[in-house]
Amino acid sequence: MPNPRPLVAVVEDSIVVRSVLAQHLADRGYEAIEACDGEEALRLFEERPPDVVLLDVNMPGMSGYEVLDEMKRTPALEKIPVIILTVRQSAEDAIRGLELGAHDYLRKPVQPVELAVRVASALRLKNAQDELLVRNVELEHISRTDFLTGLPNRRHIDDELKRACSASRRHGRHLGLLVIDIDHFKQVNDLAGHAAGDAVLREVAWRLRTALRPEDTAGRWGGDEFLVILPDTGADGIKAAAGRLADAMHGRGVDIGSGRDLPVQISIGGAVYQGGDPTDLLRDADRALYQAKQTPHTDPELHPTA
Repeated sequence: MPNPRPLVAVVEDSIVVRSVLAQHLADRGYEAIEACDGEEALRLFEERPPDVVLLDVNMPGMSGYEVLDEMKRTPALEKIPVIILTVRQSAEDAIRGLELGAHDYLRKPVQPVELAVRVASALRLKNAQDELLVRNVELEHISRTDFLTGLPNRRHIDDELKRACSASRRHGRHLGLLVIDIDHFKQVNDLAGHAAGDAVLREVAWRLRTALRPEDTAGRWGGDEFLVILPDTGADGIKAAAGRLADAMHGRGVDIGSGRDLPVQISIGGAVYQGGDPTDLLRDADRALYQAKQTPHTDPELHPTA
């Protein structure tokens, strides 16, 4: 599908001026929407934010300055370039508009060529801002994702744990935490190589994702250790979740290449949040994991502290 035409809003109380500007924009390949006053403009922007706004400063009711100020205080609208329109010869209107965050200004009557140049400039700014926003989102995602497993990394899972503990305290809801460790993982690297170790980590991460509820969050804490945050989960729910994870690993080897399957076993420690600092919850789950590692077992077991 072809890219949609850039959307330019013309906010002007004069129907003649508004129509002329809209026609000039259409002749240049833009899609124009019109508003006769500030209130109508903001309603239109809420339904469909434009790429650029042409805004008359002198309108009945809500002035252009008030519209601009409202846009700059609205997250969905604050980045839209605004070109103010004024008939006054004084530079004061332009200066005030620029101080309020306008991108540019035009004096009426507007010349078609100047209009095209100013709108094109504003649109380039908007496109650059949009591209920067996308890249920032991508970089933020990369900075919070473990590149090997695709799970949230330690930075993200630590922030998520703090947020979950805060929500648990605020709403009085249960919160469970599992700490998972791959048994004898060092031997995998030593005997089968780091490529095999990477394959094991990726497979364990995939099985964690498939065995958890949509509201649960699993992340790689570091090395061969994973954390699973379980909202609205008490001691019984922790045991059930640990059982599902153990079943996901039991009896299913990991393909490490060359037709070889490597058995994988995990140990799990769990704890229920009791209030206080998130590090207390981590400490309790770590203690439970230590107990689990000390208990010889064929199948993974859970040793919750709660």
